[in-house]
Amino acid sequence: MAKTVYIFSNGELKRKGNTLCFEAEDGQTKYVPVGEVAEIMAFGELSFNKKCLEFLSQNEILLHYFSHYGYYMGTFYPREHLNAGLVILKQAEHYLDAGKRVELARGFVRGAQKNMLQVLRYYNRRGRLLDEPLQAIVDLGQQIEGCTATDELMAVEGNIRNTYYAAFDTITEDPVFKFEVRSRRPPQNHLNCLISFGNTFLYTVVLSEIYKTHLDPRIGYLHATNFRRFSLNLDVAEVFKPIIVDRAIFAVVGRRQLTEKEFEAGTEGIVLTEQGRKTFVAELEEKLQTTLRHQALGRNVSYRRLIRLELYKLEKHILGERTYEPFVARW
Repeated sequence: MAKTVYIFSNGELKRKGNTLCFEAEDGQTKYVPVGEVAEIMAFGELSFNKKCLEFLSQNEILLHYFSHYGYYMGTFYPREHLNAGLVILKQAEHYLDAGKRVELARGFVRGAQKNMLQVLRYYNRRGRLLDEPLQAIVDLGQQIEGCTATDELMAVEGNIRNTYYAAFDTITEDPVFKFEVRSRRPPQNHLNCLISFGNTFLYTVVLSEIYKTHLDPRIGYLHATNFRRFSLNLDVAEVFKPIIVDRAIFAVVGRRQLTEKEFEAGTEGIVLTEQGRKTFVAELEEKLQTTLRHQALGRNVSYRRLIRLELYKLEKHILGERTYEPFVARW
């Protein structure tokens, strides 16, 4: 079964026959049959040549690369092989029609809000005192359906998420991982570092899943389609951030798998060390592989598969087959 290949060390990626070969700077060499690779996430300094990129493209493998500090830098996105003209036209139609666009955007925000509530309810049942933020997010959520423009929705979503993030301190109960205020580029504390890194990780996962559908990742709805390379992955990721990224954060912090030693401060703010990235990525990958019972399908599916199913629902919506309803966790 194809899987994600993570590269944390510096080195060179090559093609050798029908195999991908990574030669690390320390002399270690790793071979991976191309049929076992779904995507590559490179966190180390990686060099490769045109021959390697051609090989990745032929085998429909995405390569996501990050800076030394863990910031997303870009994606080698092979030639689309599943894009359908009708779907792209319908995507554009739903973007250009203000009513259709805001309907989809409301769905993404509604899904995000409901999954944030599920996360807080989960910890509230386990003794954390979260009644106040829970009620505040319920109240703020009542504004979603009344929004008639995406900028209004973005403002509501921002208020909901700020209220939600402020509750993290009650969940973690760890002074090293205090939220304080949301800071992004650069993150100013350990918790913000994990949020930013985890969200970026999820954006790339959703992008990889979009590649396996008829959808075009450049046409988003909540996040404006402009000179940004991709935006649809940002939209869909909103629904899954609370139940994948945030739950992974609470897991590694709660088990003390990450401490101050796994972070370093510099001109780029607070960033994870290589070991810190390995630990956090391992938890994120485990979350993606975790399965749950899918009510409609009547069988267990992984969270990664849920993302693909979400994209299929979106495609059915723009084709007029079924109204999009975001996934909401039931635990």
